[in-house]
Amino acid sequence: MPSTKASFFKIVFRSIFRRVEHLVFLLKENLSERNFIYLAAVAVAVTCSFAVILLKSFAHNIFLLANDINSFLKLPYINSLLPIAGIVLTVFVVRHFLDNHLEKGSSRVLYAVAKKGGIMPKKQMYAQIVTSSLTVGLGGSAGLESPIVVTGAAFGSNFAQKYHLSQKDRILLLACGVAAGIGAAFNAPIAGVLFAVEVVLTDISISAFIPIIISAATGALISTIVLSSDVILNFEQKLHFDYHNTPYYILLGILAGFTSLYHARNFHKVEQFFGSFKNKGYRRALFGASLLAILIFFFPTLFGEGYESIKTLSSSHPGVLLDNTLLENFKHNDWILLAFIGITMLLKAFATGLTIGSGGNGGNFAPSLFVGSYLGFVVAKTVNMLNFTHHLPIANFTIVGMAGILSGLFHAPLTAIFLIVEITGGYDLMVPLMIVSSVSFAVSKQFEKHSMDVKGLADKGEVFTSDKDKNIIQSINFYNLVQQHYKTLTLKDSPLKAIDIFATTDQKVIPVLDDHKSLLGLIDFEEVKAFIFNPNHVKFMTMQEILSQPKELVLFEDKPEKIMKLFESSNVITLPVVHKGKYVGFLSKIDVLESYRKRLKEMVIE
Repeated sequence: MPSTKASFFKIVFRSIFRRVEHLVFLLKENLSERNFIYLAAVAVAVTCSFAVILLKSFAHNIFLLANDINSFLKLPYINSLLPIAGIVLTVFVVRHFLDNHLEKGSSRVLYAVAKKGGIMPKKQMYAQIVTSSLTVGLGGSAGLESPIVVTGAAFGSNFAQKYHLSQKDRILLLACGVAAGIGAAFNAPIAGVLFAVEVVLTDISISAFIPIIISAATGALISTIVLSSDVILNFEQKLHFDYHNTPYYILLGILAGFTSLYHARNFHKVEQFFGSFKNKGYRRALFGASLLAILIFFFPTLFGEGYESIKTLSSSHPGVLLDNTLLENFKHNDWILLAFIGITMLLKAFATGLTIGSGGNGGNFAPSLFVGSYLGFVVAKTVNMLNFTHHLPIANFTIVGMAGILSGLFHAPLTAIFLIVEITGGYDLMVPLMIVSSVSFAVSKQFEKHSMDVKGLADKGEVFTSDKDKNIIQSINFYNLVQQHYKTLTLKDSPLKAIDIFATTDQKVIPVLDDHKSLLGLIDFEEVKAFIFNPNHVKFMTMQEILSQPKELVLFEDKPEKIMKLFESSNVITLPVVHKGKYVGFLSKIDVLESYRKRLKEMVIE
């Protein structure tokens, strides 16, 4: 009987889905291209928003359950066991349901834009939701926003693929999914728009803002209706800016920049350490999760996203953070509390690295807010304890510090500023937010050219950066432009054959190969034209005499930037391409420039 009911509901669901799909195709045929994009922006935002609601609700309820258990049993180690279960379950799902492969981090979205034309795998629409809910929901010390960004991007990309939209529209809807995800996660539509534009897209026209705005607003609206205010990060206290505190905000910005560098580098060290493991299954998961459990045992606020502790830190009773810890009896001692918060801040990079490196799934967005709030508290509290003549508002510094680390880690100062503005519900802290975010960004940028999420890909030329010309060059598939129709000769051939090739084709250069297809040299028309058409002269010459070496060689594995430099240094319009010592063909600078022109036109989202 149950199986009959299940089959019935399955049939009904499929029927409804097909009808909706048919309706969307009809709308696509009857609406203008622009109006259909607006409709698509809403559809992507709705699906992404419910994914966010599912993730956030699960993580929040698990956190509350763990706290209830702690309060009832007074056993602080309970929180330590849950992350072990979460990471092991995540590895189990990845191995048995996701083909033992899961692409983590928002950098995968940037890679899809730069190298895949905005195409993302279908499994990213559900893989991130399942794995991150297990990891972070059960206490892994990471954030849900990065999986949310990937999920939203996947919804947008696959919607565009399903309804056969162009590459420009596909990338635009991918960005819409990202904006909706951030908008829903924080009830911050402006931050969602800015994150999509500042981090995901490199070139965008004003008209393209409209679909992104629609998606971000839709995501935030649904989040407001469905999610309770306890689930998302927000602050209700009224905050004011005192210009006398400006020097301390500058100090906070400088410290935020260096703390961002500290967090990023130590996170990558831990992640690389686990990446070197030969056994990347359950042993790695148990080892890393056990180390994480030890950290959470001594520093319970490392459990989960940490948003509850951020709210507590900005309240009038931050000592509550020491409840259910080994230092609970010292929660009224300011120095003990300050030391606890400072050490926790420094350990967050290692906790997040252990969570993700051992096999869990999550991101650094929430950890950046966590570290920023703790840094702001440490700065303000330290000044207040050492300086009896000037009192800093701890809540202000706790909140503004979040923008500093977010800006320093992700190189997204505008997103950082407006995210904090929206979650605090006012613009009273706009000036200190601008100061701290810009100073932190400047310090971080001085030592790290790229943000922590894209540094590895940027070094390989696999992601777009602020260098627009470089972005376009990297997006060109040079090896699709290699011309393989060139006629070739060998050393055994007569130079008279070269005359025939030059006379009957438009070739200006002839490659000369050996028996193994290795390039021995070239016959360049410009170099031999003075005598090549004199048969009496040529018939007494050998191939060796008219052979010359190419000014430069393009190797099949060369990066786009290097290839362009080879064209510049050689001052020729065609270069031979070789792969593993074998001749492949010729690459024309004219073809590259024509491809550049086309890509430039395609990449500007209108």
